[in-house]
Amino acid sequence: MIDNEGYRPNVGIIICNNEKKVLWAKRADEDAWQFPQGGINEGESPEEAMYRELMEEVGLSPHHVEIIARTKEWLRYDVPKNWIRRDWRDRYKGQKQIWFLLRLIGEDSNVFLKNTNKPEFDAWRWDDFWSPLDQIIDFKRDVYEQALNELWEYLSE
Repeated sequence: MIDNEGYRPNVGIIICNNEKKVLWAKRADEDAWQFPQGGINEGESPEEAMYRELMEEVGLSPHHVEIIARTKEWLRYDVPKNWIRRDWRDRYKGQKQIWFLLRLIGEDSNVFLKNTNKPEFDAWRWDDFWSPLDQIIDFKRDVYEQALNELWEYLSE
């Protein structure tokens, strides 16, 4: 599902613990780390997509987390042309995302990365809240900065 402007609706998920550290996940078979994220299916709300992706990517159920906040508006990033499938290049620009800030109320042991036949991630760790800005791939950096800046205020209260 791609909108009229060429952006695919998506959710980004920032999971924090009580020390305000964030769950940082390593993409399977790559040396690339990111927050869990994923597309919103037709007829699905951003919150429904977030819970589905949360289970698929890191094995957490709604009872393992609490929603602290979400971004007020869609945040967009363009995907470099060479990363876009050929059959999408004439209509796809990138992702538009609603970001959720969650607190883990379950245990670290509840995180389970092998919840699907093709896991998205093969490792995870707790990292400093702002650390992902130095580690994320260039074309996502502005969106990560916008999301972290907007959602930080909810943790600093």
